[in-house]
Amino acid sequence: MANTSATGGYLAPTAPVPVEDDELDNLLQELVAGVSSLPGEMVRPRWQPTVPKQPEPAVNWCALGITLQANDAGPAIQHDGDGDGSDEYIRHQQIDLLCSFYGPAAKGYAQRLADGMAIPQNSEQMALNGMKFVRASEIQPAPALINQQWTRRYDLTLTLRRKITRTYPVLNLLSAEVQSTTDSVPPVAATTNIHQ
Repeated sequence: MANTSATGGYLAPTAPVPVEDDELDNLLQELVAGVSSLPGEMVRPRWQPTVPKQPEPAVNWCALGITLQANDAGPAIQHDGDGDGSDEYIRHQQIDLLCSFYGPAAKGYAQRLADGMAIPQNSEQMALNGMKFVRASEIQPAPALINQQWTRRYDLTLTLRRKITRTYPVLNLLSAEVQSTTDSVPPVAATTNIHQ
């Protein structure tokens, strides 16, 4: 059983936790496929344990991967006194998603993604997962020499923000004994007992 503030020791957050790893990758894959209109199977993770065969140069597709996941300077922590009590931890995070488009229409798909991120309905879908679009970078040509053949490639980085919320089992304070000393001359010491 997990610790609480009453048991002492380290505290782990209680469920639900923000999506990470494969879940986050899948969420971003759906976003890029949906906004760019590339078929879902043509939007692939950039780094995979087993590297699949690369599509032919005449096929339009996208490789994507998170290149930065940066936390803001400090979280907000607020106590919720309902029930036994808990602390809610809120932090905002920047995610940079590198999208590399390949194929004869690669630049068009990259531009479609950059433009489509500003559409309110697409923003609403992202908001369901606590995310917001910040900006799209310039579209950079990055042709790749594959099997002695030049392949069209255009890179675009999406910057997203997301809200991270975690709940920790920090229980309500039911009683405390507080000792205080004033700065007056002579100092005055006092002990106060607080009970709920």
